[in-house]
Amino acid sequence: MLETLAIILIILWLLGLVSSYTLGGFIHILLVVAIIVVVLRVIRGRSA
Repeated sequence: MLETLAIILIILWLLGLVSSYTLGGFIHILLVVAIIVVVLRVIRGRSA
């Protein structure tokens, strides 16, 4: 589920860049959250 959420956030970020409808820094905060989630999933997946 977290991976799906991360993918959705990344897609929304890319759409924000393409369409230029950014809400200030909000869309970039979503990107950072998505990257953190993906990194945590990779780390937990390798250690488990």
